[in-house]
Amino acid sequence: MPRVRIVSVVGARPQFVKLAPIAAAVAAAGHEHVIVHTGQHYDRDLSEVFFSGLGIPEPDEHLAVGSGGHGAQTGAMLAGLEPVLTRHEPDWVLVYGDTNSTIAGALCAVKLHLPVAHLEAGLRSFNRRMPEEHNRVLTDHAADLLLAPTPQAVEHLRNEGLGERTVLVGDVMVDACLRARETARAAGLGGVELEGLGVDLGSPADSAPSYLLATIHRAENTDDPKRLKAVLDALADLPLPVVLLAHPRLRARAAEYGIELARGAVRPGTPLPYAQMIAAIDGAAGVVTDSGGLQKEAYLLGRPCTTVRTETEWPETLVDGWNVLAEPTAYDFGALAARPAPATAVGAPFGDGKTAERVVSELAARVH
Repeated sequence: MPRVRIVSVVGARPQFVKLAPIAAAVAAAGHEHVIVHTGQHYDRDLSEVFFSGLGIPEPDEHLAVGSGGHGAQTGAMLAGLEPVLTRHEPDWVLVYGDTNSTIAGALCAVKLHLPVAHLEAGLRSFNRRMPEEHNRVLTDHAADLLLAPTPQAVEHLRNEGLGERTVLVGDVMVDACLRARETARAAGLGGVELEGLGVDLGSPADSAPSYLLATIHRAENTDDPKRLKAVLDALADLPLPVVLLAHPRLRARAAEYGIELARGAVRPGTPLPYAQMIAAIDGAAGVVTDSGGLQKEAYLLGRPCTTVRTETEWPETLVDGWNVLAEPTAYDFGALAARPAPATAVGAPFGDGKTAERVVSELAARVH
């Protein structure tokens, strides 16, 4: 099998998590890997600490794009990526998920006539108000190879006429999550305290975990002051302490609208390195979030999840009530968020934890 040069384009926390097992699999197979960090997440808690904590090599290229509107940010990425991709001449440009970094990487590669592979292809929320939905649909239609995580994702792609480009590989987040869980448990991270919050994470063996874990960051929940207040009011009224790992967007919007984070049940903190995040989920009574990745991590770790959205790109997590979509103004939101885990065991719809190896094999087999 020929030695392949792969350029990975990443820029946000969920992509760093997906990158970790891919980087390990590329290295194990003896291929060349160029990591391009767009700088979309420029906050240290969302960027550099993830590279060190996940054992990912330092980025070979850092575009340092930073924040901005969708057009400005994506345009700056396109301008920065073009000379990088031209210089490295990769066999594959690999893009991850549904961020502005994803669509910028795909567009730039296509215009340079470079093959593009989309990891986590075929996800659909069918909510066209979400910028992530536009990014994932446009990337799928531009890419040469669609690496689908689930049979449902494959079906979506077939329905859009993209079946011939699609391969079911499983979900690389399973690789990352299960590996991090074992690392966290071996290191005893399940019993650490979140600094300054006074909330014991407990141990995965505890029969009655003492807190809920929450993240809120999507524009639909943060950018409307009435909506954001309703979400934070609902969290403050929950019957257990709520460890709210506050994304910079959430902090900025709450400050702009004059909404206090630390009130009622809420104990705000900063985003955690990945292994500690997995330990925090593993030790929680449940999760409240609007994050796609966290819905799935809660499912994989057997923790009930309440998703503050009207739809999910991971419908597999809804089976048996492991994940429930809920409005913060629902009369039973508190009872729902603090509900016990379902009696049925979670399934394995996302694969076996060996997705990264399959991804690298597919890329290498398709180089001519």
